[in-house]
Amino acid sequence: MTISDDLYRMRAPRVPMFIVMIGITSLAMLLPAAVAAAQGDLETARPFLYAGILFTGIAVLLGLATQSTNRSISARGPLMSLMGAFTVLPILFALPVMEAVQGLSFRNAYFEMVSSATTTGATVFEAGRNVPPAVHLWRALVAWMGGFLIWVAAISILAPLRMGGYEVMLTRAQVNRDVTLGRANIARRPQARSVRFAKQLAPVYGILTLTLWIGLMVAGMTPLNGFCIALSTISTSGIVAGAGLQADGAGFLGEVLIFCFFVFALSRRTFANDLPVFRKWQHDPELQLAALLAIVAPSIMFLHHFFGAVELSNNLGNMLGVRTLWGSIFTSVSFLSTTGFVSDSWSVARNWSGLETPGLLLMGLALVGGGVATTAGGVKLLRVYILYRHGELEMARLIHPHLVDSPRHGSRKVRSKSAHVAWLFFMIFALSVAGVMTAFSLADVDFETGLVLTVASLSNTGPLTRVAGDAPIVLAQLSTPAQAIMCAAMVLGRLEALALIALFNPDFWRS
Repeated sequence: MTISDDLYRMRAPRVPMFIVMIGITSLAMLLPAAVAAAQGDLETARPFLYAGILFTGIAVLLGLATQSTNRSISARGPLMSLMGAFTVLPILFALPVMEAVQGLSFRNAYFEMVSSATTTGATVFEAGRNVPPAVHLWRALVAWMGGFLIWVAAISILAPLRMGGYEVMLTRAQVNRDVTLGRANIARRPQARSVRFAKQLAPVYGILTLTLWIGLMVAGMTPLNGFCIALSTISTSGIVAGAGLQADGAGFLGEVLIFCFFVFALSRRTFANDLPVFRKWQHDPELQLAALLAIVAPSIMFLHHFFGAVELSNNLGNMLGVRTLWGSIFTSVSFLSTTGFVSDSWSVARNWSGLETPGLLLMGLALVGGGVATTAGGVKLLRVYILYRHGELEMARLIHPHLVDSPRHGSRKVRSKSAHVAWLFFMIFALSVAGVMTAFSLADVDFETGLVLTVASLSNTGPLTRVAGDAPIVLAQLSTPAQAIMCAAMVLGRLEALALIALFNPDFWRS
């Protein structure tokens, strides 16, 4: 798929985008209601059924009331719709969850839904708590819809505004080419773009999910648990139903299947062809950098056993070494894609390596993040790659001060302006980390816990709260201010700071 002019010739939908979101997500509530009813759990089915019918009816009435309104459309409208999708819609999502789970407060239910919608996957449900399977399905489904929204918004909303990673790929000439990507056109046809790319991406998104679901069932997972994990893998939310990956005994084969689908979170080139910088996916720098990190990070853990002279009480056989290497590779790539699944062999890998704080390694991978315009969070691989290549060129200039250009250093692909923008985003991200940590400290959260919560929120990697520290963080026990800070940080990490800065820019509101 490519960015083309004919999408602007489409007739824009007359119903506001946000109301369309309410209608679609309300209809999705009928799925967990049907699953709960099939399991005989009518107490769980009723809240989802009633909420789905009620909110769908409200969306229809709002759509009828606004479809003939002659409203002005501006460039800020799509961004505000995205903001509402991650802050307002979770209120609707939380109501049936609060009714279905006994003793769950609205505060915790709202936190759970914000975490799901932003594909963060941090949960207030403790291990062993009796949570209906339909609720886990709803969590994974909300995350799946949130991931699809990010897929569509990346190319239809953020690309024309040069945000979300496109600012380092598209030159200003490409943005203004034939006046197709300028702000004026997104102001005229913002919803037409969204509808166009939603139709193109929906089959891809659905087929990938269906393929993984079938594969997991063949590997031995139950249909419900396999469906939840398939939704969570494609959306990089890391949400699991019940005991998680090892619940149904899918074992190594299930992990291999999930591992293969991590690639779709590492580069958009694996499922779309709208990135104008690199023509062949084999030359995609995001995939190359991801492969490098997938080798380096596990190697650190594997080789530390030998160089650190770690002594284990049990006999070290070849199979133990293989399990260690696989557990390290799977978990590292999982957190690099900001999914956060943990391999069944991860505990073996931790014992083998002897590293006291392997969680720091996972936090670093999550901060790097996945590919631009994917469901993954973090700084993004392409920005890290551009900074690396620019640093390489600057070091070459130390040796050859008059060096202007060299294809060897990739300067034809990576412009100095791109490096400047990537560095600007990196510094804004670092300031966001400092600001969120400061806010957590004011909410009486200790330093180590605040650091884990900050990285987990801004990188949208919720499982870090369970594996990064010495002990899992019980999110349900956080104070109201701490949960509010984490919700804001998750939305900030999902939309990225540049989009929020644009919303608060007075010039943007005058356009």
